[in-house]
Amino acid sequence: MTVKKITAKELVTAGLDPGMAEEMAGRIKGLAASCPSGECWNRICTEILTPGHPFELHRFLYDSVFSDWDPAKGPPPAWTPSSESIAKTNIGKMMSERGITSYTDFHAWSVQDCGEFWGTMIRKLGITLKKEYSEVVDLSAGVESPVWLPGAELNIADSCFNAPPDSTAIVYQPEGGSVCRMTYSELDGMSNRVANGLKALGYAPGDAIACYMPMTAESVMIYLGIVKAGCVVVSIADSFAPEEIDKRLRISNAKAIFTQDFIIRGGKSLPLYEKVVTAKGPAAIVLPGEKSVSVDLRDGDVCWDEFLSDNDEFTSVSCAPGDHTNILFSSGTTGEPKAIPWTQTTPIKCAVDGYLHQDICPGEVIAWPTNLGWMMGPWLIYASLVNRASIALYYGAPTVRKFAEFVQEARVNMLGVIPSIVKAWRGRNCIAGLDWTSIKVYSSTGECSSVGDMLYLMSQAGYSPVIEYCGGTEIGGGYLTGTVVQPASPSTFSTPSLGLDLVLLDEDGSETDYGEVFLVPPSIGLSTELLNMDHHEVYHEGTPAGPGGKVLRRHGDEIQKLGGGSFRALGRVDDTMNLGGIKVSSAEIERALNLVPDVSENAAVEVREREGGPERLVVFVVCKPGVATDKQALRAGLQAQIKKCLNPLFKIHDVVIVDSLPRTASNKVIHSELREGLRRVRRRRSNDHWYSSRDQV
Repeated sequence: MTVKKITAKELVTAGLDPGMAEEMAGRIKGLAASCPSGECWNRICTEILTPGHPFELHRFLYDSVFSDWDPAKGPPPAWTPSSESIAKTNIGKMMSERGITSYTDFHAWSVQDCGEFWGTMIRKLGITLKKEYSEVVDLSAGVESPVWLPGAELNIADSCFNAPPDSTAIVYQPEGGSVCRMTYSELDGMSNRVANGLKALGYAPGDAIACYMPMTAESVMIYLGIVKAGCVVVSIADSFAPEEIDKRLRISNAKAIFTQDFIIRGGKSLPLYEKVVTAKGPAAIVLPGEKSVSVDLRDGDVCWDEFLSDNDEFTSVSCAPGDHTNILFSSGTTGEPKAIPWTQTTPIKCAVDGYLHQDICPGEVIAWPTNLGWMMGPWLIYASLVNRASIALYYGAPTVRKFAEFVQEARVNMLGVIPSIVKAWRGRNCIAGLDWTSIKVYSSTGECSSVGDMLYLMSQAGYSPVIEYCGGTEIGGGYLTGTVVQPASPSTFSTPSLGLDLVLLDEDGSETDYGEVFLVPPSIGLSTELLNMDHHEVYHEGTPAGPGGKVLRRHGDEIQKLGGGSFRALGRVDDTMNLGGIKVSSAEIERALNLVPDVSENAAVEVREREGGPERLVVFVVCKPGVATDKQALRAGLQAQIKKCLNPLFKIHDVVIVDSLPRTASNKVIHSELREGLRRVRRRRSNDHWYSSRDQV
């Protein structure tokens, strides 16, 4: 496939000065004459383009080089691995060891012989066992209820300390501070002091201990100390309001909670302990913030220094593979979040995904702005430490220049993102002039990404690939992702995750290239219980049979299969949305907003931009009779209510004032009709916005 002629005039329009444009046009002409489009682009982005060139130029050349690309092949790749680079990857080495030459065959092996695959990965990662298992998986109760590693005893925290003791476990930087490092030996000792402190206070294996903190070096040591003690971490995001904290503490029956007095964000002190008190939380262990402000503690609460044991030796509690290590929460289509327990084997899924898909290697530095209240917090701990890598943590906002400088100084090798962060970087141009050449791979999760933003991200490190990563708390990792042994197209998935398969079904239960995704169990990581709901009803009841009569598991995402075996995520098929990387149901938002005095009723739906990207919240509002409809004032009131009752990270993109909401015969609001109305407006409009509330939705 030939590449169309690119003129100097076009390059000037894309941001180059005339002299540079003439030279670049000549170089590209020479490449275009001798290379097909894929090879031509590879050479342009490695030999000609730099992060210093305007991104408009990058995008113009990418679109131009692939202007005649056959869509049957899938989206055009912005990065293609060489045979030499493939051989050096974790997947490439495993394929060579097994005598497998095709990635397709490698994935097929991983799902057709799941016992051998997961057993191989347990040995490959050096998972530490106190007692060996009799078999990898017992399926006598069916694939819906697998028993992993029967007969084994372990504590998964032990597998986080197989790196050399003097190697770096965490590299971190407080907001306004300097970069610091903590070795594996230091982290091990500090987590032992936490475990001994819990034991001294009388907490026993199996007790639920909450953690309501930002992602810091201390929260990592607390997390691992709780697990070592045989207790169960209750993950609560530090942005949640007291009502949401109370809900999670109640569901998990937490016996204690680790928190911080204040956190510093943008130079402001934001209280955490105060919210725990308002939520009437259990006994609290309170850490000082980066710039600690003195707080008075309730009776029974203790400060960090008093809690922390002086004894840095501790033998981890021996557990069964099915014992709980973590309780995380994920919203469904009802108001109460699903309480999802992770077992001793769930972290193996995190580590395996990191090893195979993000290609994490010993000694590398892994950054992913996250929180223990989101599954990517525990994922980051296990995917980094089990793979003998370093966790990189920046305590300030990840959307600013200081974070980008931290990535440079920490020499990050794998940088994880959510798409809205990339959009902020691009809009603020805050990466300009920095050296991100240490980044060998990016990964993106939490929201649907856009082609433009992901191409921009790739361009900032000389076109390192972006591994799109889609999964869930109840999976312990991803079900749809990419690899560094396959070409990477922006905003595109290239494979189901290794060890797990999926099918797409239409409304009639027939296989399709555009439909709801169903997972094919079993896989390590897949949940088998919920604390507050019927697991079978949520994930299995009423699901159609898969190919060959296979049992399927409901997940709820809508996926499109593209040419060349690639995929694109389209969002949720139910009324759950992803805002800022956090799942929340429309019911939770609507319940909170109905408390606003001027609101008679409301409906919350999500929208996306033309090229995809993160979901944005649109609220349809029916005002009470006689209320003046000042849209800006109404929006401000609604946003304040969300901040108070739910999460300040849930930002309202727009408010649409309507006379009534569409309803079914049983009086349920038809959210799909509202979404479709927004889509119709989007198709009518030609500018960069989906719609305006002036449009007839």
